[in-house]
Amino acid sequence: MGQFKASQLVDRLEAAAKARQAAVARFRARPSAADPIVLARQSARRAVIQAREVRVNEREMARLAATAQHEAEALAARERETAEAARQAAEKVERLAALAAEQKAARDARFAARKARARW
Repeated sequence: MGQFKASQLVDRLEAAAKARQAAVARFRARPSAADPIVLARQSARRAVIQAREVRVNEREMARLAATAQHEAEALAARERETAEAARQAAEKVERLAALAAEQKAARDARFAARKARARW
């Protein structure tokens, strides 16, 4: 039974050594930085990054434009509300002035009637 375990150990050691050799072979087989394939990949990555940056900038500009438009609409709404409040206040002043003039005319008419009765 000891020999069975020993052969398993040897098998594992051999497998680990083969794995290390395969990793080293992959590393050595890697193309250099001046290889046209590597340069093509790098330029493709740069193009993707630049396109992403353009899209991000476009989204940011659209967001800023939407925010500015929303703020302009809110300002216009506030100005309309202010103008409406001013118009209503002016109408109220006019109504109160008309009411005061009407009351004064009625008071003057009563006073004149009282004076007319007193003269007779």
